[in-house]
Amino acid sequence: MPDLPGGDADFRVVAARARDAATTLAVVTRAAKDAALGAMADRLLAARDPILRANAEDVVAAEGSGSGAHLLDRLRLDDDRLTGMAQGLRDVAALPDPVGELVRGSTLANGLQLQQVRVPFGVVGIIYEARPNVTADAAGICLKSGNAVLLRGSSSSLHSDTAIVEALRQGLATTGLPADAVQLVPGRGHAAANELMRARGLVDVLIPRGGAGLIRSVVEESTVPVIETGVGNCHVYVDAAADLEMALRIVMNSKTQRTSVCNAAESLLVHEAVADEFLPMVVPALQQAGVLLHGDDRFAACGGVQPATEDDWGAEYLGLEMSAAVVPDLEAAVDHIRRYSSHHTDAIVTGSQPAARRFVAAVDSAAVLVNASTRFTDGGEFGFGAEIGISTQKLHARGPMGLPEMTATKYVVTGDGHIR
Repeated sequence: MPDLPGGDADFRVVAARARDAATTLAVVTRAAKDAALGAMADRLLAARDPILRANAEDVVAAEGSGSGAHLLDRLRLDDDRLTGMAQGLRDVAALPDPVGELVRGSTLANGLQLQQVRVPFGVVGIIYEARPNVTADAAGICLKSGNAVLLRGSSSSLHSDTAIVEALRQGLATTGLPADAVQLVPGRGHAAANELMRARGLVDVLIPRGGAGLIRSVVEESTVPVIETGVGNCHVYVDAAADLEMALRIVMNSKTQRTSVCNAAESLLVHEAVADEFLPMVVPALQQAGVLLHGDDRFAACGGVQPATEDDWGAEYLGLEMSAAVVPDLEAAVDHIRRYSSHHTDAIVTGSQPAARRFVAAVDSAAVLVNASTRFTDGGEFGFGAEIGISTQKLHARGPMGLPEMTATKYVVTGDGHIR
């Protein structure tokens, strides 16, 4: 196992190496990048044993510190997850290369040829929590989009991240591309993350992935431009015109298919016109799956439901808990979502096209789903391949961020001796 990064390494040296690597990657062919991704995947699998040993060390430490089940689920690697990480790199290799893509073009009245094309950001910083799979995903997406990446995981996944990055760098080196295209930020604690956040001029863009506290800290403290990914207080609203069997399937899948992810539903709203029929269906089903409901008076009357507090309506539980309320109409559901949603993903179940159109128009979230589980808000499910995160802001990118969202653009103007 390689030595863990320590505080003696100079961040500016590491960032300068990333800048040099980004200069090389900006003009590398798709074939070279795809070959590197394949080599990275091969090396990840070849290093299976040391990676899983390193991860086991992180998991034991996290269990000893009393980490919750959702954090342990995100942290833990096994053979299947490691195989999935390698396959994710190969999937990215199979996707179109966004670099050089023509966004728009025209011939101006004076004969100048105008083209807007996609180009890499340059150096991308990623700050993330307890998700070693993000280490490989971020490295692959950044490489394919022509960017060098500086990775800053949490201390809880340090052994895992170090082993994974070592394998990825070895894979890169076998293809002749600069290993410094993928690097861990040196040092430990908040001071190391702060260096990354303050590296304006060395780092072009910073992307946080994690809980509300991490994201808020990065947004408020960073001098590097930030693409804000968001927490997921996702809602499912069951409308008066819903097929209730469909609604039950969607609610159960949205809440219980995997609870520790940002696109899992955390809030359930039910139109009062169907509450008498739907609550006896959904409450026992959720409770049988182990879900603790925090509900209003209508839900509490079903038994085994805790009274909801104000904090519950805005909570991202990331576990087997859910807030629940009966609303008088669609507009009340929209008002509730406007007040408490994190603007990540919100869904309506309805057989009414007017209700669906109103909900889609009125709910201001990165993804709005009609008659589908919130769990579909995902770059892979959308056909984008692996994603770098789900942006809940409105500048540059919103929703699942795939390869095109990891680029900027520049204008190429071609003339024939034109002067102004």
